[in-house]
Amino acid sequence: MSIRVLIVEDEALIRWSLRQKFEERGYQVVEAETGQSALDATEEGLFDLVLLDYRLPDITGLDVLHGIRQVDQEVVVIMMTAYSTIETAVEAIKLGAFNYVTKPFQMEELLATVDKALETTQLRREVRELRRHLQEEYGVSAIIGQHPSMLRLFDTIKQVARTGVSTVFLRGETGTGKDLVARVIHHNSDRATNPFVNITCTALSESLLESELFGHERGAFTDAKLQKKGLFEMADGGTVFLDEVGDMPPALQAKLLRFLEERRFRRVGGTKEIAVDVRVIGATNRDLDKAIEQGQFRRDLMYRLNVVTITLPPLRARGDDVRLLTQHFVGRFAQEFKKPAVTLAEDVWEVLLGYGWPGNVRELRNVIERAVLLSKNNWITREDIVLGRSESQPWSWDIDNMELPPEGFDFNKLRRLESHLLRQALARTNNNQTQAAKLLNLSRDRLRYRLLKHGLL
Repeated sequence: MSIRVLIVEDEALIRWSLRQKFEERGYQVVEAETGQSALDATEEGLFDLVLLDYRLPDITGLDVLHGIRQVDQEVVVIMMTAYSTIETAVEAIKLGAFNYVTKPFQMEELLATVDKALETTQLRREVRELRRHLQEEYGVSAIIGQHPSMLRLFDTIKQVARTGVSTVFLRGETGTGKDLVARVIHHNSDRATNPFVNITCTALSESLLESELFGHERGAFTDAKLQKKGLFEMADGGTVFLDEVGDMPPALQAKLLRFLEERRFRRVGGTKEIAVDVRVIGATNRDLDKAIEQGQFRRDLMYRLNVVTITLPPLRARGDDVRLLTQHFVGRFAQEFKKPAVTLAEDVWEVLLGYGWPGNVRELRNVIERAVLLSKNNWITREDIVLGRSESQPWSWDIDNMELPPEGFDFNKLRRLESHLLRQALARTNNNQTQAAKLLNLSRDRLRYRLLKHGLL
């Protein structure tokens, strides 16, 4: 896209020489010899760069700069004047001028300043585009649903995002979209321009999780060779999403409770109190009342998390939303796999609408992704739909009748297989170690041992 430059200068010779240089570079140039004509030009279209003279026939360059900022907060402005004073320079910078050059200027020096300014313009343009993309991807409309429970959820999300509430608690079954809701809250709040960081509380050991959350000082433990900022510190001004907070180790629960009450913490091995402004969004699929009865979760922490609680309904309770989501995923994956319009057979709808979806939206997404990928002639049939293990062909190994191949067997393959199965179990359970252990018929300690052995922790 061609760079658009506005030259605001009452001397025709200077305008002409600047136009010649910029057009040699392929820029689109618009000229204005008065302040009002400059303001009119900025009303009619956006510019990448404005070269603005301070002394104009009708109004000052500072007046023009102020007017430009009312229209466009991001355009880069370079002031030009033969009447440079510290006061005018400071005032121009306060109003948002990128730089200030004094007449008569050397053309090469001015062009060097212009190049730096346009680098800033490009960066701002990229940031603007990224923000626009994030607002589209994580607007409330990114959550698909028309069921009354979802419409109530949308209203709650909008209300929470607008307010300054500092602690939000998301409850719901695995796969209901807690991560997406957390991101939507963040990107629709006044914290959207600041970091969003997330961590799954079951993905790391207790000591590593503490270091990730609060950071550590150099020498705090054996491998702490450098000081490290934690997620709370890095997210200052933004949002921290604590997924599976219900499975957080008891010792860390106490430290999290203190942080939620004071918004202050110490790095591991440190003595200095660090204060931050972050919104904390916790999430769990666990029955916390039961966990409290079993002594696995602090009651006072649950009360502190429950400032604002949002409960996400399971997919089986959302009626015809299954149809909406299916159509969305079919279109999405057809585009991703570069397939024309994909159609579902009528008996497929009977299966999808009659299924209980224990894995909720995540399970539906995976089922449709596989079906679109494997469908023939752009037609999804009942055979393309695999619902849970009970609906698919169960697999098992006949270990008792297994024989050693004549050529022998490479035991390294077993190690790779074990690593592969561990990764699959973690992926299927969204890194929930407790659920992954159940899936593999292991105790959590034995699972952690294997994860460490394969470098997955």
